[in-house]
Amino acid sequence: MKRLLVACAILAMSAACSPTPAAPEEPFAIPLPTITIYHIEGRRSERIVWLMEELGLPYTLEFKRGDIAGSMAAIRAVNPGMPVAPTVLYGDQVLTESGAIIELILNRHAPGELMPPLESRDYPAALMWMHHAEGSLASRAIADYRVWMIQPPKARSPLVDTEAEVQFAEDFLGKHPWFGGAEFSAADIMMVFPLNFAMELNIVDKAQFPNIAEWKKRIEARPAYQAMLAAARPDGMIGSLPPLPQHAPSGQRADPT
Repeated sequence: MKRLLVACAILAMSAACSPTPAAPEEPFAIPLPTITIYHIEGRRSERIVWLMEELGLPYTLEFKRGDIAGSMAAIRAVNPGMPVAPTVLYGDQVLTESGAIIELILNRHAPGELMPPLESRDYPAALMWMHHAEGSLASRAIADYRVWMIQPPKARSPLVDTEAEVQFAEDFLGKHPWFGGAEFSAADIMMVFPLNFAMELNIVDKAQFPNIAEWKKRIEARPAYQAMLAAARPDGMIGSLPPLPQHAPSGQRADPT
């Protein structure tokens, strides 16, 4: 009997001392500092305004309505070394790069919002499109636009060109409703600017991309997107670049040699 009592005591102590699985920690939000967005109408700074509207977070928007030069002067006053839109005052820090600003605000002040969960299948693609928007698509579209304004294209590039970039996005949207996968995400916020640039400036034939056209309709119907337009583009698009007189013939590639 004594041995049985000792065994029971040892088992009880072992159960009490054995580690129990820790509950996963809930992400917590750091208090938001004052956010001032220095903006130029129709530029990438719209992304930050849109983000704040989607999240319902407070911000101050600074720009000269209908006056691109005046808006740029306001940016130069706070960021003379790199006067770009967006320039954001984050507390007392001066920040640029819309993608980085979006990730900062989400990670610190809206954890779990506007990005798929880290463990989800959608997360890798959402993160890819967050960076693809500027790193690949925007840079290629801007380069093609500048070159083709000087020399109208006779054939598509033998390398990856704007049409290939836009087709890559079109194909993804043929399988997923959003660039974040199943749900709207910050990746969609990032992708609007370069796709609009490529299509509205006639770098590609927008009629070729029905999935993107349908996605844009859903984007533009979002209340936060409409709130962004009202705040950041009250007079519509101003100072837009002229569209290309022609885009490269679809499917006809130049000789790589």
